[in-house]
Amino acid sequence: MGYTNSKWVSTVASIWIQCSSGSLYTFSIYSQTLKSTQHYDQSTLDIVSVYKDIGANVGVISGLLYDFLARTTTTGPSLIHLLGSAQCFLGYFLMWAAIAGLFPPAPVPLMCLFMFVAAHAQSYFNTSNVVTGIHNFPNYSGTIVGIMKGFLGLSGAILIQVYRTVLNNKPMSYLLMLALLPPINTLLLMWFVRIHNTHEREEKKYLNIFSLMALVVAAYLMVVIILDNILSLQSSVRISVFTLLMVLLASLLCIAFKANEKSFRRTSDSFLDEGYHLIGEPSALNTKKVNASEDSNYYSLPDTSNNERTLQTGGNLNLFQAVQTVNFWILFISMACGMGSGLATVNNLGQIGESLGYASSEMASLVSLWSIWNFLGRFGAGYVSDYFLHTRGWSRPLFMVITLMIMSIGHVVIAYGLPGALYAGSILVGICYGSQWSLMPTITSEIFGVRHMGGIFNTITIASPVGSYIFSVRVVGYMYDKEASEGNTCIGTHCFMFSFLIMASAAILGSLTALALFFRTKKFYGQIILRKIRNIQ
Repeated sequence: MGYTNSKWVSTVASIWIQCSSGSLYTFSIYSQTLKSTQHYDQSTLDIVSVYKDIGANVGVISGLLYDFLARTTTTGPSLIHLLGSAQCFLGYFLMWAAIAGLFPPAPVPLMCLFMFVAAHAQSYFNTSNVVTGIHNFPNYSGTIVGIMKGFLGLSGAILIQVYRTVLNNKPMSYLLMLALLPPINTLLLMWFVRIHNTHEREEKKYLNIFSLMALVVAAYLMVVIILDNILSLQSSVRISVFTLLMVLLASLLCIAFKANEKSFRRTSDSFLDEGYHLIGEPSALNTKKVNASEDSNYYSLPDTSNNERTLQTGGNLNLFQAVQTVNFWILFISMACGMGSGLATVNNLGQIGESLGYASSEMASLVSLWSIWNFLGRFGAGYVSDYFLHTRGWSRPLFMVITLMIMSIGHVVIAYGLPGALYAGSILVGICYGSQWSLMPTITSEIFGVRHMGGIFNTITIASPVGSYIFSVRVVGYMYDKEASEGNTCIGTHCFMFSFLIMASAAILGSLTALALFFRTKKFYGQIILRKIRNIQ
């Protein structure tokens, strides 16, 4: 088998696709252009942004399609990517055409539809990359989800580097770029993203190297953003900086080849130990054996009695069974509070900065830095929760409790609008918001099983646009327009103060519901970690 057909190359291809999939986090880059060309007020702009959140997070169809195709064909992940690419192009191209004046200003419902279609593509990219990663690395699901979600968080900063280097800060051209770059990148790479039902002894070692490279890329982007904000980098310097960024991302392929080569060297002259298989496309018998091992050993409790294996304590549940459990709805409420208030923050960063007197260049930097904080939360929560689960037996819902409580503090910091408060508050909210995107899919795979994970976790993500609508439109947009003077503009700390205090209270509510999940699953996680240790040994 060639180097290009392995779980490691699949991982790199997924990472590269994730790097161009986070266009939704750059909404603030073109939101003012959209608002002015289409003559929207703030509430109308927030309604459009909510459809962005709905499209990205109502991924039930992509999840169910993935679950079906992954069981029936080896090219299932690629087909999901193909559908996402088509939607990404269609949605962003029509938005660009409307803003560029190729046809008269689009009615609000039509613009909402364009935004929904463009955003819905992300659910296809994300589902295929994240769930395939969990299938490939079931023993380190938190780490692989953190890596995938982390690079998705970084993609906003990466796309803004393309925007500043190639497009010279032209928002309208940026929309056209979003219609072309992510689909082309995905079409080139999607053929390498596949499920490999294999287990290797040094998976953690190379996943740690991928994690280290993710931190290096994040640190590099943060330094670049800060320097650009201070020094206003020249065009030639930007090109050099961007070239080095591409080299860092390309180096991930070298790590994949090294991991693949090491695995071949170890397994070519040795027999198969129980629980481990040669890297490659396994036979039908071996595939069945691995899947059966995952079903009976990894994702379920010891079947010592009929009462232990219930819907509340896990197993491979389907979507219909999962929605009947209390744990499902606890996760849903926690995500509505955490993700919803986090999205409301990033969607309104531009207007918050404007109300507090920040320059437009500072706002572009804030959006880029949000991607860094988002990455740190996604990557850190996955890696840290994996570490404590393996070493201490701490259940992942505990980290949801902690991060949602910290998020409430971040909302309060932004609410009072003191000098530099937007930077400090966005750090806290961004990191904690990103953490939820790493913790929720991993908890879902552990409580409900991985077989139907695509449909279940995408159903839980519906909580995100629900929360976003409540907080963005009914709270932030309503309060802003109420405080605004003539011209639909509000200046001062009062514009967003009450809105963010409400969102701080919501984050506390989410933390309390996560605490309930922690107590409900504490014993369950203790048994999972013991079984995992026995399986690995």
